[in-house]
Amino acid sequence: MNRRDFLTASGLLAIAGVSSSVLGGCSPLSGSDAAAKGVKQSYDTQVLVVGGGPAGVCAAIAAARQGVRTMLIEQGGALGGMATLGLVAPFMTCYDTKGEQMIIRGLFEEVVDRMVALGGAIHPSKVRLGSPYTAWITTGHDHCTPIDAEIMKLVLDQMCAEAGVKVLLHATLVNPVMRKNRVKGAVVLTRSGLEAIKADIVVDCTGDGDFAARAGAPCEFGNPETGRVQPATLFFHINNVDSRKLEADVESKLHTFRKVNGVSHRALHWHVEKAIENGEWDIARKSVNVYKGVRDDEWAVNCTRIARVDARSSESLTMAEIEGRRQVKMIMDFFHKYVPGCKNATLKASGSTVGIRESRHVKGEYVLGVDDLLNGVVQDDAILVASNSVDVHGRLSDNSTEYITVKNGRWYGLPYRSLVPLEVDNLLVAGRSISATSDAAGAVRVMPPCMAMGQAAGIAAAIAVNGGTAPRNVDASELRKLLLKNKAFLG
Repeated sequence: MNRRDFLTASGLLAIAGVSSSVLGGCSPLSGSDAAAKGVKQSYDTQVLVVGGGPAGVCAAIAAARQGVRTMLIEQGGALGGMATLGLVAPFMTCYDTKGEQMIIRGLFEEVVDRMVALGGAIHPSKVRLGSPYTAWITTGHDHCTPIDAEIMKLVLDQMCAEAGVKVLLHATLVNPVMRKNRVKGAVVLTRSGLEAIKADIVVDCTGDGDFAARAGAPCEFGNPETGRVQPATLFFHINNVDSRKLEADVESKLHTFRKVNGVSHRALHWHVEKAIENGEWDIARKSVNVYKGVRDDEWAVNCTRIARVDARSSESLTMAEIEGRRQVKMIMDFFHKYVPGCKNATLKASGSTVGIRESRHVKGEYVLGVDDLLNGVVQDDAILVASNSVDVHGRLSDNSTEYITVKNGRWYGLPYRSLVPLEVDNLLVAGRSISATSDAAGAVRVMPPCMAMGQAAGIAAAIAVNGGTAPRNVDASELRKLLLKNKAFLG
């Protein structure tokens, strides 16, 4: 693509009177391209990863470690996405269905080990089902990983720097740069204005399939059968909790845990019932999932529930953020009044972004189905294996949660083809917007498999760059060999 074609495709010819600005790390465009009148300095990279969440950071690190120039853009002020900015914790299981073998490894395990060494995580081998660290939940919750968001931010910064990833925070995707159906880069909005980035391969780790959708890849939104998306949640963390009292209260009532008409009655449901009777609870939950954190007095709370949020709409997200904070205040009042050990609890922080369980599902060369998961299917081109349960919120009612575990085998696979979108070349997708049905995505949207997807996408992008080919032509056997070399587990 020549200079005029690139600038026209990116919309930059329409920008006038903007000064140039060079950010180091990724090679700037050279010669007259760099000094084009009215155009800020643009960047030329081999692999561009859009979105710095769990999938994105692993994609960028994995690509850079294969020796290709890699740039990672993130619209927030830190890496880690929902784990750091969204305060979602703990990591869900990374073990097999029997709880005997750690099966999501590679970069995920390296991140966890580094966090453990800094006191920012408890290793999943030490966390068993039915404990305070799993909100006393047993099904599908063996070997979770409590994490500290601040330590994770630091670890991800260090790992990207060591790998040579050019990280650009406060950079929001505007549009892909396309030549027919081939991705050629992206336009991003930075604090300096619009910037154009040329790239050989782009990995969409936005979580919502923003890049893929704007590039013309076919997508579904939510569940086409119900016309709904799973409800959103604003996580928050509390501290100054007398954990002995809280734990004793819950453990005295474990025998009352139950599910009625798809609605879970678990931790603290006996207090929620009283709050409802007193007109002090209007949240579409009948219990409170409280996960003990790395430090003894800290707990992560997964309880807010916000229905019908469209993550493609800023207006809808604004509503969700405001409603989430209203619900956080109600739950804090509930803790102070009803819950033993929480009279003096303080709100450590609420997520700076609402947690979206579902939005777009990008159509790829393979659509991962729920039967693949429940029957333990491992495809020939599987780039990870996982055992995470199918977790669907809000289908039966606003209060409901469906949780279905793997029926056959110790794990299932996720094929490389689910990362390769239809109709668009030079693009891969990793994270919760991969090619999967709504129900299947309800299992693999959690962070450990997303990190494994990211690692696979990053290595695949590097193979494509080094081989001068499109990602859809990458040899899956070569990809699997490199994943194994990089300590992934493939069954």
